[in-house]
Amino acid sequence: MGLHHVVMFSFKADTSAEAVMGACDEMAGLAKACVHPSTAKPYIKSLTGGKDISIEGMQNGMTHAFVVEFESVADRDFYVNGDETHRAFVEKYVASEGAIVAKVLVVDFVPGEL
Repeated sequence: MGLHHVVMFSFKADTSAEAVMGACDEMAGLAKACVHPSTAKPYIKSLTGGKDISIEGMQNGMTHAFVVEFESVADRDFYVNGDETHRAFVEKYVASEGAIVAKVLVVDFVPGEL
């Protein structure tokens, strides 16, 4: 079936380009770093993303976007609710007092389900 987990970020204005790159590199690295406990293997089917280059002007402040593809809803649920590697990323960049992400937007969908 497959599920797409779309994550968009805007970073705080005082965040250095190096810090933004570090966060983006770490986000991309989740594809290999997130390992399912039952298989001891990475379970993210694909992960791609980058800096916004839209010319439409409708980004609503979002500067970077990532699409994480999972094989199943259960894999997405584990990623969000149980994966310690993902949880550590969220804590470091989004939830902690020193987090560099100003805003985050997450949308999930199953292709073809309208």
